[in-house]
Amino acid sequence: MANEANESFDLDKLQQLVEMMEKHDLREVKLSKGGQKWILRRGPQEVVQVPAAMNMMPPAAMPAAPAQAPAAPAAEAAEAPAADAGTIEIVSPTVGTFYSSPQPGDPPFVKVGDTVRADTVVCIVEAMKVFNQIPAEVSGTISKVLVNDGDPVEFGQALFLVKPE
Repeated sequence: MANEANESFDLDKLQQLVEMMEKHDLREVKLSKGGQKWILRRGPQEVVQVPAAMNMMPPAAMPAAPAQAPAAPAAEAAEAPAADAGTIEIVSPTVGTFYSSPQPGDPPFVKVGDTVRADTVVCIVEAMKVFNQIPAEVSGTISKVLVNDGDPVEFGQALFLVKPE
């Protein structure tokens, strides 16, 4: 156990791994060495309850793991006014920084009142210097933007509300 405590994470290698996952469109990578286990996931994930033993994994090993998700959607749902009933949330598939436009000074990908399809890019979430384009994955009209440009976002956090077609 003392040997494991002296080992540190190589964040450059972790970043390279995330970039390779993006390049090769990999959704999940599991690595283990000695007593260390890393599970990296990207893209939409089903939110599951994580056993207490999993919470002891090093935080850098789970940048997009569902263990971080349960609190954010509940908090967002509690803050959503009753008038938003009947809308669908577009949520962040990863932890990162929200950007509403492709580059500073450019118009936003979408704004309130815009019609989107499942493949419409609605924003970018930057995670570890990887800029992930986030598709709507639903068809409808943007009724509310829930985050501001440059805000940090959590896995599963609602970004937009969409009134379905």
